Amino acid sequence: MTGKYNFRNYEKFGVLPRAETTFAHFLKEAGYATCVAGKWQLGTDVDSPHHFGFDQALLWQHTRPRTREGSQHDTRYENPRFEFNGESIDYDGGEYGPDLLVDFICGFIEKNQDKPFFVYYPMLLTHCPFVPTPNSADWDPESQGSETYKGNAEYFGDMVSYVDKLVGRIAEEVARKGLAEKTVIIFTGDNGTDEPVVSILNGREVAGKKGKTTDAGTRVPLIVYGPGLVKPGVVNDLIDFSDFLPTLCDIAGIEVPAAIDGRSFLPQLRGETGNPREYIYAWYNPRSGNNKGAQVFARTHDYKLYRDGDFFNVLNDPRELHPLASEQLPESQAKVIVKLQTVLDKYESLRAN
Repeated sequence: MTGKYNFRNYEKFGVLPRAETTFAHFLKEAGYATCVAGKWQLGTDVDSPHHFGFDQALLWQHTRPRTREGSQHDTRYENPRFEFNGESIDYDGGEYGPDLLVDFICGFIEKNQDKPFFVYYPMLLTHCPFVPTPNSADWDPESQGSETYKGNAEYFGDMVSYVDKLVGRIAEEVARKGLAEKTVIIFTGDNGTDEPVVSILNGREVAGKKGKTTDAGTRVPLIVYGPGLVKPGVVNDLIDFSDFLPTLCDIAGIEVPAAIDGRSFLPQLRGETGNPREYIYAWYNPRSGNNKGAQVFARTHDYKLYRDGDFFNVLNDPRELHPLASEQLPESQAKVIVKLQTVLDKYESLRAN
């Protein structure tokens, strides 16, 4: 949301420092109506969403806990517990949380269809607990939510299908308003699939590795739909989440701030060469801002170098089972290590300062 590598502003899980500027700030200042719907976890102050640039907010886990009072029942899916602009709102009529969020988004589009608008939708699906959706055969509208954190992974497929349904509803709403040519829809995931889930990719089983730094934990889909802007095709450039802020600014015609780590991939969306990344840098310590225990790496398309010296050809070894011995590398790979080590040293120096 800030266009920065998270070593610059990460303090601990569930907190975004209030001095930070988000993509919503830039778009709001440029005249866009802004809204956020979904999962928050960026500060429990009642005014947090508005403070970070959103005019309207329907959120789960803003100031309220994950479970119902006095129980372990999760509150996000069946008969959810949400907050609308900081005010508690409870549903007990068989509602499904993801449906309510998309209803809210479509209503926001309806209200703001005659002016620029920006919707940020950090989806609840397909996060655990894995539970039935309204399209599942055993959907229970009287359920008070899963009693376990993970639920049952057999429902993951149903939840993925429901994601498709909800994204389709939003795209159809934009089209009904005659705004498809003026709107860009960006779809991505925030991490790899959770560990109970095993998927199939090119005929090979892939166990989910959410929370791990292999490709199964960090490489996610990125699909951009915008018939008035986007040239159809596949682009293989590296993209980092810090790239979203400058790309959104670029699309909106806003001057991209200089003091960020991201770079716009708008030219690539248009079918142009653009200014693609040579590397991605990642600093990961999910529960603390402590640098000592962080997992840190830099990578190109094919190679990844960790701060501890482990070096992998991730194209040939995506599960990172076989680190390459530095003393046995051909010259081409030795040059990659030098390049990636320079990246690691650069950001370690910045963090130290």
